[in-house]
Amino acid sequence: MVKQFLYGAVFYAILDTGYVSRSDAFCKCSQILKSGTRIVQLRAKKESRDERRSIALEILPLFKESNAKLIINDDALLAAELNLGLHIGQDDLSPEEARKLIGHDSILGLSTHSIEQAKKADNIPELLDYFAVGPVYATQTKPGRPAVGLELVSKVAAMNPKLPWFAIGGINSRTARDVWRAGAKRIVAVSDVLSPDDTCKAILNLTKSFLGESE
Repeated sequence: MVKQFLYGAVFYAILDTGYVSRSDAFCKCSQILKSGTRIVQLRAKKESRDERRSIALEILPLFKESNAKLIINDDALLAAELNLGLHIGQDDLSPEEARKLIGHDSILGLSTHSIEQAKKADNIPELLDYFAVGPVYATQTKPGRPAVGLELVSKVAAMNPKLPWFAIGGINSRTARDVWRAGAKRIVAVSDVLSPDDTCKAILNLTKSFLGESE
């Protein structure tokens, strides 16, 4: 079930409409892909399904010109309609239900916030392609959700998961190397790369910090 390219991925981007205006979505997505990022999630929480669908259709041609994959956050029906990947949370529909809706060929990922949730996710590779662990640090992207800290990152790394997994939440160029040292080999960042005008450069700098290439 697992899509092999995920094992080699270092950075996972989220095109979050909480940080990117509707008019800038296409440009920002283009910058993300220019960095070489191969997996991008569209997170449009405040938009209606029609608005979310409109954004997805607008940026989708960019993915057809590259080898990157577009993931839809939470909206399984939209992901199924457009034959795209899906990312779900612990309070959304179950991985079993999600997989039935999107089919076996699309990417499916799950958020986890504890070692128990991470173990459960890693034990269903027939359903999931990856899981995310976080938020590592407190973040305005997920207000009210307590940070899990580097300790959970280390515990998950010690599991030696079968599935590829990504550390997420409040990660930036100052903290990225600490996340690597804790055992993560893949990261997600939102505001740190979307806020700068040059998102491509921000992603490349963040990745260098994470891998220790800027030391």
